[in-house]
Amino acid sequence: MKRDLTILSILLIFLSLQGFSQLPKNPEDVKPLKVGEAVPAITLKSISESAISLKNLLREKPTVLIFYRGGWCPYCNQHLAEMADYEKSILEMGYQIVAVSPDSPENLSRTLDKNAIHYSLLSDSRGELIKAMGIAYKATFLYESIRSKGATGEKLDLLPVPSLFVVNQKGIIQYEYVNPDYRVRMSGEELSRVLSLLKK
Repeated sequence: MKRDLTILSILLIFLSLQGFSQLPKNPEDVKPLKVGEAVPAITLKSISESAISLKNLLREKPTVLIFYRGGWCPYCNQHLAEMADYEKSILEMGYQIVAVSPDSPENLSRTLDKNAIHYSLLSDSRGELIKAMGIAYKATFLYESIRSKGATGEKLDLLPVPSLFVVNQKGIIQYEYVNPDYRVRMSGEELSRVLSLLKK
């Protein structure tokens, strides 16, 4: 009886791990964290390859946390550049901007220069944060060669659904915008309106 229970426990653990390891095949099937939930305390890498504690970073200021597919994506670059245009007004409202992608630190540097960005770009090259946020999905073969060039030598088969979260200093999500259509992003003007309402 005891042996049967042990085998059953091992089987249940195995099945649960299998479930966690499987990613949605389509961006429409992701299940992002909801408003009121906490952003996971995960360590990322900066452009200089320094370890950055996301928890500590979020403590500094309320944060506009952006997730983008990578510097290879023209829609992402356009959105990052638009956020750079609105950065001054966002800072004046007391927020900081942090953008995260699966790109390597080296590729982050290229994206920074290309889009004249002054806010923080961080590398989640192992995909730990995007999986924990519930916005990761299985990348198609089409993206495999592009992605493998930007992931510090790690061959990753996942991408984030482009997303934007507004997070308070306790790491709690106050607002989110998650759109499975990678061509559609939240505008700087719309974000400014949201931030103004949240500050009231």
